[in-house]
Amino acid sequence: MFICRECGYTASKWFSKCPVCGAIGSADRFVERKGGIKARPVEIGKISLQPEKRKSTGIPSLDRVLGGGLVPGSFVLIGGEPGVGKSTLMLQLASNFEDNVVYVSGEESPFQIGSRAQRLKIREGIKLICDTEWEPIEEAIKAEKPSLVIFDSLQTFYVTSVASPAGSVAQVKTIAERIFRLSKKEGITSIIVGHVTKEGSIAGPKLLEHIVDVVLYFEGETSRNFRIIRAVKNRFGATDEIAVFEMKGGKLVEVESPSSYFLSGDVSPGIAIYPAIEGRTPILLEIQSLVVPSNLPSSPRRFTVGLDPYRVGMMIGVLEKYTNISFASRDVYVNVSGGLRIREPGADLPAILSIISSYIKTPLPEGAFAFGEVSLSGRINNPSQRELRLKEAMKLGYKFAIVPPGDKIEGLKYLEISHINEARRIFK
Repeated sequence: MFICRECGYTASKWFSKCPVCGAIGSADRFVERKGGIKARPVEIGKISLQPEKRKSTGIPSLDRVLGGGLVPGSFVLIGGEPGVGKSTLMLQLASNFEDNVVYVSGEESPFQIGSRAQRLKIREGIKLICDTEWEPIEEAIKAEKPSLVIFDSLQTFYVTSVASPAGSVAQVKTIAERIFRLSKKEGITSIIVGHVTKEGSIAGPKLLEHIVDVVLYFEGETSRNFRIIRAVKNRFGATDEIAVFEMKGGKLVEVESPSSYFLSGDVSPGIAIYPAIEGRTPILLEIQSLVVPSNLPSSPRRFTVGLDPYRVGMMIGVLEKYTNISFASRDVYVNVSGGLRIREPGADLPAILSIISSYIKTPLPEGAFAFGEVSLSGRINNPSQRELRLKEAMKLGYKFAIVPPGDKIEGLKYLEISHINEARRIFK
């Protein structure tokens, strides 16, 4: 078979130009494995419905994201940007895992991994393989018979029968298929580490995400201490959980109360508290705004960090139409605390309130928080999981809810607004 190293197109004959992406000279030859275990039909009514036996990673929040732990024989892909802490997390997982673990590294030397393991105080007994050629790696794994194998990272390994360099589409696809067969045949849980491209997807063919059982994204900026793990695919559980970690002394530590971590306690003008939902986890965040006279009145600036800039632009337009506040000669800067990105429309109302607060130089009422989706007509609607947001805010001591009309919980004071033209009365 021949595969295009640019897009993954496969053909039985060599081609000079890829008919899909148009790349010239991108055909790499690889050999597909023939034969194997014969398929045995199973009667559906006789399939055991007992829940899968899971093994804990030793990291409670990661177990929650996985759906209760690692399933034997499962194939997990974790992706993240270089330097975000993937190798550190994998070593901590290997140390906490109770059964036999083999750690396969194609990127670092034994000295480098040993130094990190000593810093993290990793337990003894973890077997290390530093190699990039698949055949001897596979033989060593079969000889050790581990419960868990960690491959760090996918782009460094190669199969000698594939005539293309390590990291190419052909090699990545072949290695993933070999690991998949090894996991299912031997009942070994396999975790592979992959890098994330500039576009935010895991490097390699998209086919990878279809082969594996679980896909985790490890997010965070190397300039900040917090990290988030979220599941985007999970055959054994839900995909609406996250785990939050903090990098302390070169080690990842679980954050038990993410809301407390991201709040500064500042009550200055331009700050609004928003109870966001990350997966099924509520997190209180600060939306910060700054409105100042522009040096370019004909073209005022609109800068946002952590929110969709186009949506913020629409909210400024809604504000100008329904509140008689003009931003024609003013720069508007909007930021989300902690460097997190908010993808929910429920952040519309707190963003608008923070902008108004900065404009009139008046802080929001003490203990206030807000959520609500704002339409272009100025109407304010409830986002999903209203009760969960209210409970999280109340748990952290916020008592004044500025929200659209809806169900209430005891212990909170409410100011319900249904249209954006009512927003100005909040500051009276």
